[in-house]
Amino acid sequence: MNTCTRSVILLGYGDEPFLEEALAATEADCARLDEIILVDNGIAGRSRREWAWPARVRIVGEGENKGFAGGCVHGAAAATGDVLVFVNSDAIVQRGAFDALTTTLMQPGVGIACGCLRLADQPDLVNSVGNPLHFSGISWAGSCGEPAKDHLVERDVAVATGGLLALRRSTWDVLDGFDELYFAYNEDTDLSLRAWLQGLRVRYVPDAVAFHHYEFGRSPLKMYLVERNRLITVLTDYPARLLRAILPAMIGIELLILLQSVLQGWATQKLKSWWWLARHARLLRARRTKVQAEVTASGADIAALLVAKVEPPMMAPPPGMGLVNRALQAYWNLTRRSLVPRGA
Repeated sequence: MNTCTRSVILLGYGDEPFLEEALAATEADCARLDEIILVDNGIAGRSRREWAWPARVRIVGEGENKGFAGGCVHGAAAATGDVLVFVNSDAIVQRGAFDALTTTLMQPGVGIACGCLRLADQPDLVNSVGNPLHFSGISWAGSCGEPAKDHLVERDVAVATGGLLALRRSTWDVLDGFDELYFAYNEDTDLSLRAWLQGLRVRYVPDAVAFHHYEFGRSPLKMYLVERNRLITVLTDYPARLLRAILPAMIGIELLILLQSVLQGWATQKLKSWWWLARHARLLRARRTKVQAEVTASGADIAALLVAKVEPPMMAPPPGMGLVNRALQAYWNLTRRSLVPRGA
């Protein structure tokens, strides 16, 4: 029986066609002492009085778009619960989800627990069961499109899906929560990686289910943020030995991504991501110093979480990707061996 109190945090931005349903499902799964916090990140269309909010919802924020990371930080600052649960505004949690997440969080050494996101229009199929992390920092919705019945076992994952995740308030404070620098995208990757770096496990919880109205899109702003934030994570989170080991491959990967961006029409956004990194080198050095000062895991520990092939199931692979993945796998096989201490 879970006795801790929870704060469930949702962000609202834009039209939000599923927000009322998401809040109703959240309220139905909350215990009596739990609180529900809605962050107004710029909810459009109607005034607050016109929305059918459940009575228990507490609204914070004044409509300023702080991004996903900043909005979550704002919600967490207002929260009073022992456990923080973050739910996407288009994710409809199913009964028992919050208890399942909380039970897993009580296991020794667990820092973050994430749920089983399923596709709302095909609830027998997975949207994400935790996300893989490529050594280049690329991450994607894990096992998207696969049968949910194939993912019924709780396990460690590299990255917790930000659509439904929970952590103790004390862990949030130790990790300093989501980094507002990210604004949106990859903040769940960074938080998960920093948990692993501090010796905390990230767990997938199959009994914590939510039906997610998922849409995969590629707006110019998204591509810029995804690429910028991916490189922030690699450059500041990876331990020194791991970072040195992957740098030769990273050069080739960056050139391939630039070529892909040219072919797909978002080269400007890719170049802007590099330009941002160049202009903020001092900030990146300071962030790296701060993150690495708290690391207890080794480069080999983190390397064990990473994958070699880029295989996002929601995207058709570009021509030649099979050959690229074979080369990446061969490189990674050599690199991982070099990270293991002699005699280990």
